[in-house]
Amino acid sequence: MRDDRPPLTDRLANGAFLTLMSLARLLPYERRIPAMGWAFAHVIAPIAGWRRRIRDNLSLARPDLSAPEIEALVRAVPDNAGRSLAEIYSGEEFTARIRAADPLEGPGLPALEAALEENRPVILVCAHFGNYDAMRAALAGRGWPVGALYRPMNNEAFNRHYVPAITAIAEPLFPRGRSGLAAMLRFLRGGGWLALGFDQFDREGAELRFFDLPTRTVLTPAELARRYDAMVVPVAGIRQPDGLSFRVQVGAPVALDEPRAMMQALNDDLEMLVRRHMDQWFWVHRRWK
Repeated sequence: MRDDRPPLTDRLANGAFLTLMSLARLLPYERRIPAMGWAFAHVIAPIAGWRRRIRDNLSLARPDLSAPEIEALVRAVPDNAGRSLAEIYSGEEFTARIRAADPLEGPGLPALEAALEENRPVILVCAHFGNYDAMRAALAGRGWPVGALYRPMNNEAFNRHYVPAITAIAEPLFPRGRSGLAAMLRFLRGGGWLALGFDQFDREGAELRFFDLPTRTVLTPAELARRYDAMVVPVAGIRQPDGLSFRVQVGAPVALDEPRAMMQALNDDLEMLVRRHMDQWFWVHRRWK
């Protein structure tokens, strides 16, 4: 008989996460979020090998940092990741806080308002920074048409509850791959605003620069913008010093140009943001290969 269950390691990892999240939910929101940050910084990151990867990436991109600065980031980066995941799984509490605060700001905000009036499609270019779902919650809180492309998790067991969790924050969502492509393009052609990530290594991408190092960057956001005359706007949910609230920074629109030039401009913009908030970018990704 065929066993369609996920591999045992995936089931164990998924079960451990659900147990941890169930325990965290027993805490009030103000304690739950930092508790999950602590768990990721002190338990998950060492087990998963994140600390070594963060150190490796920092040695490439920021060789100027001192040893104490690097060790502080080794703990702060997983802390932000744990907080972000706890916020996503806090559903209504997270979105209610974002919508009540209405934290949207920045030079690109008038351009978004104009795009809404004109029913013009928008590519919201975002990174694994702060909490990227704070942006979707903030835009949806104003009733603006924000959708997102997402990559299904490799761990199928985890994916079964992760997708409903991110769907609860804002819809529509489109899975990466053929199944979501047609619906995503219809949404964009109809004047929808599509959130797309661009900060992971893409084997098929163009070789551009990030932290003055060569890395392959996806061109899809720029190519879609040129094809559908969509506005390209960088957006970031910046975690505030209290660890619980956000500013959602809407950058100035990127001029439609040759795709490589557009994506290099976005890499440069992200680098400036990361340099200001080093602890909020997910330094665990294998961005440089």
